Amino acid sequence: MAPPTRSDLLGTLLPGFIGTELPAWLDALLRQGLGGVCLFGANIASREQTRRLTAAILDANPDAIIAIDEEGGDVTRLYYDRGAPFPGNALLGRIGELALTERTARAVGWQLREVGVNVTFAPDADINSNPDNPVIGVRSFGTEPALVADHTAAWVAAVQGTGVGAAAKHFPGHGDTAQDSHLALPVVDRTLDELRGRELVPFRAAVEAGTELIMTSHILLPQLDGDRPATMSAPVLQGLLRGELGFQGVIVSDALDMKGASGELGIAGAAVRALAAGVDLLCIGTDNSAAQLEGIVAALGSAVASGELPAERVREAASRTRALAERLRSRAASAAAPASPVTEPVFDLEQIASGFDVSAHARAWIAAAGGHYGIVRIESVNNIAVGVAPWGVFAAGAHADATVSAPEEGPASVGGALLIVGKDLHRRPYARDYIDRARAAGGASVLVVDMGWPSDDRAYADIATFGASRLAGEALLQLLGAGA
Repeated sequence: MAPPTRSDLLGTLLPGFIGTELPAWLDALLRQGLGGVCLFGANIASREQTRRLTAAILDANPDAIIAIDEEGGDVTRLYYDRGAPFPGNALLGRIGELALTERTARAVGWQLREVGVNVTFAPDADINSNPDNPVIGVRSFGTEPALVADHTAAWVAAVQGTGVGAAAKHFPGHGDTAQDSHLALPVVDRTLDELRGRELVPFRAAVEAGTELIMTSHILLPQLDGDRPATMSAPVLQGLLRGELGFQGVIVSDALDMKGASGELGIAGAAVRALAAGVDLLCIGTDNSAAQLEGIVAALGSAVASGELPAERVREAASRTRALAERLRSRAASAAAPASPVTEPVFDLEQIASGFDVSAHARAWIAAAGGHYGIVRIESVNNIAVGVAPWGVFAAGAHADATVSAPEEGPASVGGALLIVGKDLHRRPYARDYIDRARAAGGASVLVVDMGWPSDDRAYADIATFGASRLAGEALLQLLGAGA
C-alpha cells in the first residue's frame, strides 16, 4: 500500500500561530493541504481584522477548518479583550431554560459566522462533579448528568443551526478531576459502568444531536486503559466513542502542547500516538512554527514507514476532515445569516441573576449598603483555557479599591460596607485567610462574592454567580446597586 501523501499528513494538523495576520509559512502549508488553523485571543484585534484573516486562510485552502474556543462564558476568544457578553454554561444550567441556552448558542454561532470561523470548540459537555476542579468549573452546565445532557444537546443543535460546527468536549469527561491537564495528567479512576451512568451521558446526547466534532481529553482512565490518556487510547476512542456511542464525525484532540499529552513524549510523539489511536484532527497548540510542523510531519511519516501508524489511518483522518469542511460549507449555505449586522446580544439581567445563589445575609447586606460599598478584588491565576480575559464586575466597569493576590499580614481593614470579589475562593489559601480576617474585623458589613465554582458549603460565597463573564458581572452590579 502506498504511503500517505504530504497533503494527507498535513491534513491531520490544526496549528495555531502568533499575530493578527496569516504568516507566510502558514499560508504555504495551507496551500499544501494543512487541515486548518486554530485561532486564539491574541489572533483577534477586531471583527474586520478577523474577517480578513479567515478570508486569507480560506483563500489558501478552501477546505481549511477555522476553529476557535468560544464557549460563551469565561472561555472566550472573540471577546478576549473585554469579556464575553454571554452567560456561560454553569449559569445556563442553573437558570434551567433550554430556550436561553439555545439563544446563547445561536448568538455565538452568528458572531462566529460573521467573522468567518466555521468550528467552535464548544459546548463543554463535562459534568463538574468535583468542586475543586481547576480546569472545568463554570465551563460545565452542572453536576447532574440529565441536566448537562439536555443543555449540551440544545447548545449543539442551536450553534450548528447557524452553520458553525460544534465540538463537544472533553471526551470522555474531565469533570471528576482535581488537576489541570494543561499542567499534568489527571486520573479518573472510574469503572465503565460508572462512566456510562454519568460522564458519557452528555456525550451520548451530543452525538444524538448531531455534533460534527468531539474533542478528546488528556486524562488517564486506568480501568479502561492503564497506559495511555484518552487522547491516545484506542479502547476509549475506537471502543467507546466510535463503537458504543456510534460517533461518525471528526475526533479532534485537545491541544497537544498540554502536559497531559506531551509532557513525556513531546508534541510530535503525542501526535503519532493520538492519530494511531483514532484522532482525526490534531490540535497542536498556540505558538507553532514552520519548523515544528515539519518535525511533526516527519514524525508521522517515519511512524507510517515503521508500521507504528497505519497509512490507511492517516488517509482516513485527512478524508474525514475534508468531508467535514464540505459539510460545513453546506451548513452555511443552508443557514442564511441575519440581514442586519450581527451585534452583541442583549440579555435580561434579572433573568441572568436568577441563576445566582444569594444568601439571606447577602440580601440584607444589599438592602443596608444602598449601592454604596468599597470593593476588594481577590486576584488569582486563571487556568490556561480562560487566560487573562477581563472578568466579572471588573469587565463590566467596576474598579477595585484594593487587590489581594498573595498572603497578607495583619488584619483586613474594613470601613463601611465592603464587597470582596474573586473566583474559586475556597481553593485559594490566601483568599480564605483574607476573607476570614475581613469578616472578623467587619462582621455583617462584609459581603463575599465568588464568581467561580464555590465549595458545596458556600463557606466563602455569600453570593455565588457561577460564572465570571462580563454579562454575569453586569447582572451582579445591577443586583448589588451602583457602588461608590
